[in-house]
Amino acid sequence: MTEGKISKKIILFALPIFLGNLFQQLYNVVDSLVVGNIVGKEALAAVSSTGSLIFLITGFLGGLFVGASVIISHSYGADDKENLSKAVHTTIACGLVAGLIITIIGVGLGPTFLKLMKTPDDVYDQASGYIKIFFAGSIFSVMYNACAGIFQAVGDSKHPLYYLITATITNIVLDTLFVAKFGLGVKGVAIATVISQFVSSILAFTKLISINENYKIHITKIRIDFEMLKKLLKLGIPSGIQNSVIALANVIVQSNINSFGSVAMAGSGSYSKLEGFSFLPITSFSIALTTFIGQNLGAKKYDRVKKGARFGVITGVTLSEIIGITIWIFAPYLIRLFNSDPEVIKYGVTQARTISLFYFLLATSHCLAGILRGAGKTKIPMMVMLISWCLIRISYITIMVKLIPNIRVVYWAYPLTWCISSIIFLIYNKKSNWLKAYENASQI
Repeated sequence: MTEGKISKKIILFALPIFLGNLFQQLYNVVDSLVVGNIVGKEALAAVSSTGSLIFLITGFLGGLFVGASVIISHSYGADDKENLSKAVHTTIACGLVAGLIITIIGVGLGPTFLKLMKTPDDVYDQASGYIKIFFAGSIFSVMYNACAGIFQAVGDSKHPLYYLITATITNIVLDTLFVAKFGLGVKGVAIATVISQFVSSILAFTKLISINENYKIHITKIRIDFEMLKKLLKLGIPSGIQNSVIALANVIVQSNINSFGSVAMAGSGSYSKLEGFSFLPITSFSIALTTFIGQNLGAKKYDRVKKGARFGVITGVTLSEIIGITIWIFAPYLIRLFNSDPEVIKYGVTQARTISLFYFLLATSHCLAGILRGAGKTKIPMMVMLISWCLIRISYITIMVKLIPNIRVVYWAYPLTWCISSIIFLIYNKKSNWLKAYENASQI
């Protein structure tokens, strides 16, 4: 990432992430297509209603791995083999411990959280069964993300793609087998998901222990280095808190959607699968920007930092908006794929045509946040999103739904808060001199 044509390097790094996330999104979509068309709209609502709760519990860890990726990319760019090895092995050790903790919390408290989210009685049992099975195998998801983060931090986005393709094919086959043939319903979808995550995590971990690179995992070295842990936590906790508060806000949004009944939940769940496609370029380019900025700051190539940041943001925003326009146009046909109930389609289309044209705002916020994380400034995205995507979003919904009890009010929470966060990020990036501070420090 520190040599060669900038646009080519970023695209070649982002493309495998894009394709990997595409396959991951496809197997999420297959889950919904299978249960929505074979089991029914209540099963579709049950699977859909768990997404925000799952992210609430797992999102904090995802943020911690961002801190690990920043240190790994800096160390890799500076050719600091000792710190690179410590960061890699501490990341894996933390993933193992955290995966076990999440399993206990998710299995034990997941059903209680569903009750607090006002999950309707006609879908509660299926949602509860799904979430227990999912969290029973959540350590595999955690370990895959830890390994994928290591690959991406050193500029290798191809291997995670291969493993996600394998997991997607596994999931599609098992979904069809468990649900269509064996009639296991929502539980069958959950079992298929866990097995698929097991496959991807084993493949990624096996590769990392077999490669001949500075970031190779040695089984005997997997332990927590507490000095390195402090650095990881310093960079990762802000991102973890950011993910958690966003997830908390989304849980509250989902609770308000749940209050409109299982049909609204099914329609919203169908839309959320479509929205996942808009995240493909956003996630790809925000991760690429974090790695690109991190490695080039480590190598003290500040001109590349400026050019790469500009290219990544423009490309990510443009691609996500193209997807948004496509969803807006074809929403009725796309929602119908998940369930043919007219009311389900109505809710899904309403949400799609309220939100999808504003994906450029979502992309702007994520890409600018990715740049700041690559620079090690993880507290700024945390604060911006804590204020806009949590405090303002929750306050807006709490007040406005009471004044106007219409589900469109809930849908508007997203574009409004995306707009606020984008404006704050743009002002900060224009007014602050964080890159200049790096340049000055390198001259001392």
